[in-house]
Amino acid sequence: MLIQTRTIVVQKDKVDLVIERFTKDSPIDTMEGLIDKTVMVNRKKQEHEEVVVMIRWRSVDDWKNWEKSDVHIQGHRQNKGKPAPEYIISTTVNMYEVKAVKEGLKQE
Repeated sequence: MLIQTRTIVVQKDKVDLVIERFTKDSPIDTMEGLIDKTVMVNRKKQEHEEVVVMIRWRSVDDWKNWEKSDVHIQGHRQNKGKPAPEYIISTTVNMYEVKAVKEGLKQE
């Protein structure tokens, strides 16, 4: 399994714009090997908020197929040279190859 995280720091009270972007229907939703997307919010009591999008892929190859897909490449071409919205302060992307998953003990 491969997990990609995208941590987006946004201006206070703009977090809903980022949530909407990552929860609306998208071509990635139909890609072979996509397990799920999780959108999380850390509402810090400071001047910024943080959105973390976690995308889980069945395998590295499934993620690579998405990266090489025509629809993904075309999306990047359309946005090339466009600045990020001004309410986005920073974005950090990380990739993690999952080596182990241990489920919790089920109590009945």
